[in-house]
Amino acid sequence: MKKIFVFCTTLLMVGMAQAQLSANLNEESWQQYLNKAYVTGNVMDVELWPNGTPNSNGVVYDQPVKAGQGTIDMKPGLKVVLPRKSDKPSKAVVVCPGGGYAMLATMHEGIMWNFFFGRENVATIMLTYRLPHGNHEVPASDVYQAIRIVKEHAKEWNIDPNQIGVMGSSAGGHLASTVATHAADDVRPAFQILFYPVITMDKRYTHMGTHDNLIGKDATPEMETLYSNEKQVTEKTPRAFIVLADDDDVVPSINSAWYFAALKDHGVPANMHVYPTGGHGFGNSQSWKYNADMLQNLSDWLNSF
Repeated sequence: MKKIFVFCTTLLMVGMAQAQLSANLNEESWQQYLNKAYVTGNVMDVELWPNGTPNSNGVVYDQPVKAGQGTIDMKPGLKVVLPRKSDKPSKAVVVCPGGGYAMLATMHEGIMWNFFFGRENVATIMLTYRLPHGNHEVPASDVYQAIRIVKEHAKEWNIDPNQIGVMGSSAGGHLASTVATHAADDVRPAFQILFYPVITMDKRYTHMGTHDNLIGKDATPEMETLYSNEKQVTEKTPRAFIVLADDDDVVPSINSAWYFAALKDHGVPANMHVYPTGGHGFGNSQSWKYNADMLQNLSDWLNSF
């Protein structure tokens, strides 16, 4: 009961934060905010499945949903933000917001990353992915499709097709690490960035809301093992940057620790930064005490390969 309460409280806090921001922004000021956040450039919306989805979660997505509005079930798509044109093709990162596979925290774990990545000459591909609603394959299939689309447009968008990574926070971190550990060769990301991620489906240490929304309350041990990503790491798993706070009382830090250890056991380059405070869900919020330190660490890491 305690874990369920924490999960609901977290969703409520995230939802209230987004609602408060949206309430203060009319349509015109939203555009001004987005222009500032994107810094540069070319901003475009790309439909994820123009010819229909390969699988279903039972939801009909017939209308797009703008950022800052309802974020429970959003039409799957990409917000592509390209950095200033340069002679050298840029890296790109597919950003997967968190929300316990029950919603998408599109602000502090999505849109608010565009400014940072624009400065770093990295294309930001913010993904609004479909929620499972009983089909555990749905979210990952959307990430794979996002990577395919970026590769297809790599030359046009001046992106290095061999430097497309994934990023996720909380349950979005579980999704990103799922893609990093389960992907076929043609859609395997080049790197992964994980913020306070859910990694394991072990009921002793997972976030139960994420567990239940993805694979169900009565998931078999085999299904829990399949989505316990610390058990799915191989030598092919891409390099990782992991961020968490020591006082996170929503997703136990053992999730990140186990994943980091598995990566090192398989010879995969990995950096893990554990900050003293911050709790869960700080994202790219400037109000977080260690935001500047974290951004510098992430910048250094991105420029190391």
